Amino acid sequence: MATTTAERRMIKLAMSAPYLERDEEQALAQAWKNNHDQEARNRIAMAHMRLVVSMAGKFRNFGLPLSDLVQEGYIGLLEAAARFEPERQVRFSTYASWWIRASVQDYVLRNWSIVRGGTSSAQKALFFNLRRLRARLARGDTRLTAEAMHQEIAAAIGVSTADVRTMDARLSSSDISLQAPISPNEGEGASRIDLLASEAPLPDEQAEGSIDGERRHHWLYSALGELNEREMKIIRARRLAENGATLEELGVLLGISKERVRQIENRALEKLKAVLVSKTTDFAYA
Repeated sequence: MATTTAERRMIKLAMSAPYLERDEEQALAQAWKNNHDQEARNRIAMAHMRLVVSMAGKFRNFGLPLSDLVQEGYIGLLEAAARFEPERQVRFSTYASWWIRASVQDYVLRNWSIVRGGTSSAQKALFFNLRRLRARLARGDTRLTAEAMHQEIAAAIGVSTADVRTMDARLSSSDISLQAPISPNEGEGASRIDLLASEAPLPDEQAEGSIDGERRHHWLYSALGELNEREMKIIRARRLAENGATLEELGVLLGISKERVRQIENRALEKLKAVLVSKTTDFAYA
């Protein structure tokens, strides 16, 4: 990937920033932490921009602009500066490296593909190390099959072989739009979306379902006509309402015990079943 003029200028600026001695770094970190001195934080950040550029460059093989990777790394650098605890006597570069790498990796995972990748630590390790491990295994044993290679990588990273196989396929190809045209040899004016199989029922299945639904609806309401007023009220409240009433609620409403409501409900259901079975045996087992 060619380096643009803006990227070269950014790299030159980062490399020209002066280094900080340990004592000076500690003083600036204390000024930022204790007094919220923005100038002190900015000096720490600028002194470590070369670290951001260096780490961002390691992810250029994923096809994303270096300037974007550096920008995300700078966000991680500022986060590290905000959380740094100088009293631990650790150099800021050691602490910031983790934040810069995490920020750049998250950016790559979000933007490398329109398909969201795995977010677990094992999946991230697989995404960023698969190519390197595959190349190393290929150099070590040229007779190694793809499946054996996947098994070796899965054992090294701690994921399943299926995960390695899926990730390998994703990294080996780029995203393709469903609106992309098909080769003229495969069909003139057609796009890839035209080849997707529909999961909707076939027209004859839709017609059959509509007719059967109307028939069953008619049978059900015909059977409900066989119930007396109290049975109808209980069945409507318990079985036909969106939020069915409880036995206790209906007992209070009708002035009877909830056990009596249950008995009436069971009797009504038996009536409905008898009527429906008499109309069609098939419906009773549908």
